[in-house]
Amino acid sequence: MNHAGNPESDARQLYTDRREAAAEEVAHWLVRERWVSRARLATFVVGLLLGWMIFGSHQLATAWIFPPVGLFVILIVIHDRVIRKRFRAERTLDFYERGLNRINHTWAGQGESGDFLNRPGHPYADDLDLFGEGSVFELICTARTRAGKETLAQWLLEPSSCEEIAARQEAVRELTPRVALREALWLIGAETPTRPALGNLETWATAPLHFTSRTISVVAAFLTSLTLVAFAGWIWSGIGLIPVIAALGLQSTFGLLLRGRVSTVLGSAESPGHELILLSHLLALIESEKVESRRLLDLQSTLRADGAPPSKRISGLRRLLDLLDAPKNQFFAPIGALLLWKTHVAVALEAWRSRSGPGLQGWIDSAAEVEALCALAGYAYENPDYIYPELTDSEPCFEGTQLGHPLISPAQCVSNDLALGGERQVLMMSGSNMSGKSTMLRTVGCAAVLAMAGAPVRARSLRLSPLQVAASIRISDSLQQGISHFLAEVQRLAQVVDLTQGEWPVLFLLDEVLHGTNSHDRRIGAGALVRGLLEKTAIGIITTHDLALAEGNRGVDGQCARGAVAVAEQS
Repeated sequence: MNHAGNPESDARQLYTDRREAAAEEVAHWLVRERWVSRARLATFVVGLLLGWMIFGSHQLATAWIFPPVGLFVILIVIHDRVIRKRFRAERTLDFYERGLNRINHTWAGQGESGDFLNRPGHPYADDLDLFGEGSVFELICTARTRAGKETLAQWLLEPSSCEEIAARQEAVRELTPRVALREALWLIGAETPTRPALGNLETWATAPLHFTSRTISVVAAFLTSLTLVAFAGWIWSGIGLIPVIAALGLQSTFGLLLRGRVSTVLGSAESPGHELILLSHLLALIESEKVESRRLLDLQSTLRADGAPPSKRISGLRRLLDLLDAPKNQFFAPIGALLLWKTHVAVALEAWRSRSGPGLQGWIDSAAEVEALCALAGYAYENPDYIYPELTDSEPCFEGTQLGHPLISPAQCVSNDLALGGERQVLMMSGSNMSGKSTMLRTVGCAAVLAMAGAPVRARSLRLSPLQVAASIRISDSLQQGISHFLAEVQRLAQVVDLTQGEWPVLFLLDEVLHGTNSHDRRIGAGALVRGLLEKTAIGIITTHDLALAEGNRGVDGQCARGAVAVAEQS
């Protein structure tokens, strides 16, 4: 994180320079594309004129048609390459424009919202705006595969140990300056469909095999060879058609017996084909990257185990899928039928699944984790003034100075200090409407969630232990389910209490606790709630408009000297 000069301006300047270079490249390829299109049109017109003069008026020899036809084919190939280069330049431009939008805080609504990754009833996802338009996930996520997005979401949704967080921090620090790597990952994703779901690929690779015996492969090869020999004998030796018919009959019978299994194998293999394009390129990029951090080295060693690199194995599978498409060509289809083409491809696909299928989930997981780490590294690079929290395995604590919310622009963000733990387990916060109480809760929650994901946080300093965040900030009723606002809040508070029985100490963030009932009942209920949380050594913040509630719970009726409640007025 040590940069010369102003780190934020360095990132902004780099993004700006590369955006301008990408824009120039887009303009260049657009011009080339127009010229190639015009050349194709001109060549086509010339070909038509020559065709008329050759076949219509018979003024020219037939050989004159070959130059324009050959040139037209060459221009088609060139045009396709120019279009791909222009598309790649456009995706590069998009990458740096999105980065500048994040730096300028104009990114909301332009990225991956992650709504499909949200978990109903999660103890803090909705309260802390983790998913949706303008969310934490949209700000951070640059992953292109579904598996990468799911991994990043899991890190945001679940607490982690100090060792795990430290390993992620080390990897993120190493990846932070590698803008070229993140650009390459973005461009790889651009070359595939918009919904790559690598889980489908893993399901296909680990499904039960339809061909488990090598005998079928040997018999198929023998029958195809026999047919080819019979055809060669008929053409060059004059042995007659009887051997050819016999060989074709044996081969056809064999093919019909296997037709059901072959159709099943080929049908199931077509769907994962597009996903392989992304995964093989992604794995090749990871395999070739030079890394030093322990986590990244472990991920690379996973990919290098068991022989050939996964990217090469998947490239072999991609070639098989290309062979599978060959019979779709109407000119090749009859030849394919004579050669038992589909049967041979099906057997080869099953052989690949037998050798490499069991390891595919590990490859997907490794690639997904690298994507998630690169997303956090991009967030760190674009916010170089953010800090990596200090983790401790001691008693529950959260101690931060100048904490700010990552979704608020610097011009509007108000920073605050907070210390929870030890003698202060609970902060009771009161204040007027729009004084920032709810924002303070979300700031603390986001800082804890990002810290445990391995990301830097917006603060001058932060020291915390691994915590299970539990929030009651955004509570809504449900007419469909017959749940009132008060009942919904009671259910959420019960969830908070239940979480204290789990593996991790709880950081609770409760906004306007029990505000749907009268002051007397609220004081009794809030007092009982706080006592129960303190007994479980939880830490947290409770906000309220009821000053009597705040004052009445100072010390929690004198029963919790160790966890005495601090009272703060937010203005």
